[in-house]
Amino acid sequence: MEKIQKDFDNIIRTSNFSKKEVELKQVFLKKFLEKGFPNRKQENWKFSDLKQIISKNINEISFYNDYSVPNKIETSLFVDGLEHNKIVFINGRIEKIDFNYENKDKVKIIDVPNLEKNLNDVNSLIELNNAFTNKCYKVLIKSGYSLKKPLIIYHITNDKVISKNINLRLDFELEQNSSLRLIDLFKDSSEKNFLNIFYNFDLNKDSILKNYKIDQSINKNIKYSFNNIEQDKNSISETFIFSSGSHFLKNEVNCNLNGEFSSAFVNGIFKLSDDKQHEIRTTINHLTENTKSYQLIKSVLENNSRAVYQGKIFVNSKAQKTDGYQLSKAILLSESSEFNAKPELEIYADDVKCSHGSSSGSLNENSIFYLMSRGLNYQQARELLINGFLLDVIEKITDSEIKNLIKNMIGVKE
Repeated sequence: MEKIQKDFDNIIRTSNFSKKEVELKQVFLKKFLEKGFPNRKQENWKFSDLKQIISKNINEISFYNDYSVPNKIETSLFVDGLEHNKIVFINGRIEKIDFNYENKDKVKIIDVPNLEKNLNDVNSLIELNNAFTNKCYKVLIKSGYSLKKPLIIYHITNDKVISKNINLRLDFELEQNSSLRLIDLFKDSSEKNFLNIFYNFDLNKDSILKNYKIDQSINKNIKYSFNNIEQDKNSISETFIFSSGSHFLKNEVNCNLNGEFSSAFVNGIFKLSDDKQHEIRTTINHLTENTKSYQLIKSVLENNSRAVYQGKIFVNSKAQKTDGYQLSKAILLSESSEFNAKPELEIYADDVKCSHGSSSGSLNENSIFYLMSRGLNYQQARELLINGFLLDVIEKITDSEIKNLIKNMIGVKE
């Protein structure tokens, strides 16, 4: 803990935070130091002891990062074949914000959002993030405007950082009847760092958010990503997660359906091997009448990999006419792989339609035999079955342009 305090003091001394910001950051640091990193004693972390994972994989983690020197942007890392807006993080430093495809009066970038607007007692990592985040921005999309092109946020790390804790935060507000297509894309060439990412989304009436999170690059980093989504009347959020590349990754989605006829969709794929451990945890809070949520998570696991899905649907007493659904399925390609599911329904209203389910097993040998009898070899038959299993999740993506992009990225075919 002395190391954390020393790094924090160095950051405060070398940065240009206002007095109020420093005071807030000190409060957040104190809360983190009281709690420490999450561990198995906490119910939401019973499958993933982050404290142990960090100590096992990172020798001595440093919380100090020098953001005074800009990093060179390697444009070869950008997605080809898709015109898009960009926010580029390199080793935790924002290097580029580019909305050149958009009307300048319709998209506003606001420096330093209100750090007092935080999620109390969610977990200590939010407090760590607020204490150590260097630069915060809020992306405001004006009323009635839909971005012409998707926004890709590039999370790039390179070999200049090792054994570092990197904290990132972005806030988004979608005003009434606006929409955003957002792709989070991780491009890692660094090893053994801990990335802690916090997004906050405010969706006003009739707004639409489509968020696609892609972790594909093979790396030894440890990552935690928390999305908080607040939804007003008739708003829609669609979240897709592809979880594959990092040594450890936990994606959390906390969605509050505050307005009538709001809806949330969370679909995800784990594709893991080689001792990787990934987790998706969702909490969908139905807080008013006539709200809807749908969750589908599928996993393909082999070679000592482990996936966890914790999904909770909460329905309060005012949330009559709720429609909530969640399902998780896993294919285990080796005896050493493991899938854990913890579906939860907490319902205090009586006029609702809610269900959950989970299943896991190996590939159907009869199906493999049939495909081999039609001329495929064993590997081709296996790949075809896995492809069909995952395609079901990809087809839930409602944006055809991004659906095709993701299919090409992760190698899923029609």
